[in-house]
Amino acid sequence: MTDTVRPKVTMELLSLVFSLPQLVARDEGYFAEEGVDVEFVTKDYARAGISPLEDHELLSSFGSTKSHFESGEASLYRACEWGQLRRTQDTTVGGRVVSKRAAVNGQAIMVRGDHPATHPQDLAGRTVAVNFHHGSHYVALQTLEGFLPREEIKVAHFGGPQVRFEALRDGTVEAAALMEPWITLAEKQGYKVLAEAFYVGAEIASPAIDEDTYAAVNRAVVRAVHKLAEDPTPYLHHLTAEIPAELGSVEPHEIPRGRLRYVEPAAYPQEQFQRTYDWMASWGLIAPDHTYDSVVKNLVDV
Repeated sequence: MTDTVRPKVTMELLSLVFSLPQLVARDEGYFAEEGVDVEFVTKDYARAGISPLEDHELLSSFGSTKSHFESGEASLYRACEWGQLRRTQDTTVGGRVVSKRAAVNGQAIMVRGDHPATHPQDLAGRTVAVNFHHGSHYVALQTLEGFLPREEIKVAHFGGPQVRFEALRDGTVEAAALMEPWITLAEKQGYKVLAEAFYVGAEIASPAIDEDTYAAVNRAVVRAVHKLAEDPTPYLHHLTAEIPAELGSVEPHEIPRGRLRYVEPAAYPQEQFQRTYDWMASWGLIAPDHTYDSVVKNLVDV
């Protein structure tokens, strides 16, 4: 590619733990070497909140703050697998799932250190703070239903991870689902993990992203995944910088490496779609009339 035809791709960022390979690809110049101009737009996600909200249908799957993807300012958006399926239903700009994402990170359901709960069953009928239509929402449901009947599982939308952490700290809610670096921050302050699960994510792209451009982006991300496998420490400042000083601090070396899992992005297969879609429909989290072909347009090899 020459500079005169250099494609531009704008990515919407949420929690940076889920976009660390993309940040590494930028920092190391991999996108530039692939001849693609990548720009990041950051959603005000960590602090965004509506507290509390109990009906998930009252909130867009694109969140409570402006979506750069839906406004056309971003052409790529990565998030949890479940939320991305829902976004293909809610999108007004033709977004489709184009691959799995590189991040396979987790979330932990946590309580304060002085809370009497010691295991997931202790959360029967107790509210867990989540962010509706994002990973914290779905992973809380999937994790807790392994321990509790559905009617005893209670989640409420509090917003982004900072809002959930603060609600937990202040005793506004008894439990919250958190990701890194918020898990480590909470553990440093004596909070307890009751359950933790890892989950796959996906990329959605607007029709403006063509196969060749996405292939160039993906090659850069794959290089970044291998770079992170060598040593993630030089890049973890991206995560720790999310924490405001007044809430505490986390140093890069304090984040457990086992919670940082990055893999080469792959095609989103039909059998995985069907399993996930059926589960979401059983909870009323997505309309029951979508198909694999209406939701997925893989831009990497199946």
